[in-house]
Amino acid sequence: MDNSKIEKLIDNLEGIEDYRLPQRAYHVVRLAIRDLILPPGTTILEREMAEVLQMSRTPVREALVRLETEGMVQLIPRRGFIVKPIEKEDLKRIYEIVETLDALAVSLATEKVDESEITGLETSIRLQEEALEERDLKKWARLDDHFHHQIIDYSKNKRLRAIIDTLSDQIYRARLLTIDNRPVPVHSITEHKAIISCMRAKDGTAASVLMQSHRNRARKEILKVITEKH
Repeated sequence: MDNSKIEKLIDNLEGIEDYRLPQRAYHVVRLAIRDLILPPGTTILEREMAEVLQMSRTPVREALVRLETEGMVQLIPRRGFIVKPIEKEDLKRIYEIVETLDALAVSLATEKVDESEITGLETSIRLQEEALEERDLKKWARLDDHFHHQIIDYSKNKRLRAIIDTLSDQIYRARLLTIDNRPVPVHSITEHKAIISCMRAKDGTAASVLMQSHRNRARKEILKVITEKH
């Protein structure tokens, strides 16, 4: 476990000191797993994590138990908690759900979105293009994730956001793990632009179809790489 990277992650989290200790521990460990600071197979020792987070072991254990229920870690007797690997079949099921929910989110967002929010989405795409020009794929992945979360936020459906949030970390983790072995994501940016065009035209049905197709293509690329790695 790279403590320095976790400490840097904590330093970059705004407002983390306002969280209750179990929530703080959960947030930090979840993001460390999501961003592959704690890659699949890493052993997380409660004592060591408590030292990094400067808290007792109790809130750390609460956080790890919560992450176990979400499928991010697994308790191995006499070894501690292990970051779970990304399993092909599990990821396939997650993508099937997210494809449907993202399609619903963009349909709802299209009904409610205003011009300033459309402009915000276009800004995200421009930043994605700049990241690709810089050949910074991890930066592109972060911006791509932000773009999708913007649309979910614009749907103004908190329950939908909560459900997608429980699954999106697994997808983001898989994307980072495979990003160097997939085609440069220029198609993704083209598809994003098409989705925004439909949103601006207030065509929620077309935006929904494009979003589902977009997610489906990404799923096939990622699963192909994971299959080859195994």
